[in-house]
Amino acid sequence: MPVTEEEIKQLIIDVLQLEDITPADIDSQAPLFVEGLGLDSIDALELGVAIQKRYGIILSAKAEENRRHFASVRALTEMIETVHKNEEPSK
Repeated sequence: MPVTEEEIKQLIIDVLQLEDITPADIDSQAPLFVEGLGLDSIDALELGVAIQKRYGIILSAKAEENRRHFASVRALTEMIETVHKNEEPSK
């Protein structure tokens, strides 16, 4: 089942308990950290754990790679989709 940007937005809202924000308030291409949502490193850890639990994806220990994956909702969605696509058995 494909992962949608709306699903990732809701995950961010739920995990980080952003009570005053709806998925529609989050721009899929806006930065998640500093600008945009203004998340911090603790938020990144919490979100990383949630992604691991929900999607079974273990994030890289490489900081640069994680920065790229966590750049925006769109980047997170694409990363999850790519990992799932590469894990699917060949038919």
